[in-house]
Amino acid sequence: MNTDWVRELCLSFPQTTEQIQWGEVLVFKVAGKIHALTVLQPAKTWLTFKVSPENFAELTERPGIIPAPYLARAKWVALETKDALSPSELALLLRESYDLVVAKLPKKTRVVLAGGKAPARRKSVKTVASKKTPQTRTRHHKSKKPSRSRKGF
Repeated sequence: MNTDWVRELCLSFPQTTEQIQWGEVLVFKVAGKIHALTVLQPAKTWLTFKVSPENFAELTERPGIIPAPYLARAKWVALETKDALSPSELALLLRESYDLVVAKLPKKTRVVLAGGKAPARRKSVKTVASKKTPQTRTRHHKSKKPSRSRKGF
């Protein structure tokens, strides 16, 4: 497994785009939201992706897998070595990352990603205001009485 393998896999997911950000980090996005990151230069971690809370607990106990710096609270993990996971297991986890990110997108965006049409916008209905006679309101103000306080308490 290498960056090219990860790139090919991630780009096979529907509507995934890639972008180089933060210098030498290849970022994979769907609808503008990140679902995986890989480095193009040697670094402490080589691949970062989102996982379910259950997988987060299990994966971070394995050697070579750590909570992702800055993203761990959102249940992202980072691989320190390329052999921390088998290719088949990594492929499943990267797809899970994509699916988790898509699930958090607005419904309208998910429909478009699935190949459907975006729901038509509702046209606002203008109603003709009926003639209303102005109503007068009488406001009743309570007179404020000075509060009585006991001295010495």
